[in-house]
Amino acid sequence: MSQIYLSIGSNKGNRYSYIKESLDMIRKDVGDIELISKIYETKAWGFESDDFLNLCILVRSKLSPDELLINLKYIENKIGRKFYSHKIKAREIDIDILFYSTKIINKKGLIIPHPRLEIRNFVLVPLNDIASSFNHPILNKSIKQLLEVSTDNDLPKKTLLNLS
Repeated sequence: MSQIYLSIGSNKGNRYSYIKESLDMIRKDVGDIELISKIYETKAWGFESDDFLNLCILVRSKLSPDELLINLKYIENKIGRKFYSHKIKAREIDIDILFYSTKIINKKGLIIPHPRLEIRNFVLVPLNDIASSFNHPILNKSIKQLLEVSTDNDLPKKTLLNLS
């Protein structure tokens, strides 16, 4: 079983409901969710839109990285996410593979660790909740260390929403 860290975000429609639905589908189609961070509210990053709800999870799965990607895209599509172009838009759900154990993968359509996660507090803050000592296999720094040196000035706001 592989240890996989995912980032989940939503900024369109009933954000909390979409996140809960994605977690149910991940449990069914991907694997066991072992840890769930707090839910944070963050500004849209890289485009103008409504605020996101973001969180990170740790999943244990037997799926290969390619199978994982296919299943996550299926979940996004099932919840309502539409893929138009490379233009960033508001979305019902966005699920990114941050880490797949300590694998390094760089091929068309799949880059692991997720590129630029180290400059995005909307990823680092919730990831630090559940994986502060996990070492980035390329940058060779823990999530806590990456957060401490982050140049992103937008700090996510912890919400009172709960998924337990």
